[in-house]
Amino acid sequence: MTYVIFEVKTEQISKINDLLKDDLISRQSILTRDSSSLNIDKDVSYLKIEGSNDGIKKAEELAKEFDFKKLSVKEAEKINKKIEEQENS
Repeated sequence: MTYVIFEVKTEQISKINDLLKDDLISRQSILTRDSSSLNIDKDVSYLKIEGSNDGIKKAEELAKEFDFKKLSVKEAEKINKKIEEQENS
C-alpha cells in the first residue's frame, strides 16, 4: 500500500473536506495531524492519504487545485514516522 502526505496551510484546512468529497479519494485511508501535535513548529496540518495507486494519483491531482504542498519522499517518511510514533504511544 502506498501513501502520500500533503502539507496544508491552516487557512486551507476546510478545503480538506472538499478533497474528501471525491468518491475514489474518500475510500482511501485518510489521516490528518496538526503540526503542533507532532512537535513541528509550523502553522500547518498534514494530510496523509494511503491506499490504491489510483486513489493516490487522484488525490495528487486534486491537491494541486487546492494548493496543498505534496511532501518529498524524504519529508513524507519523516512525518509518517512521527505520526506512527504518536499512534503507538
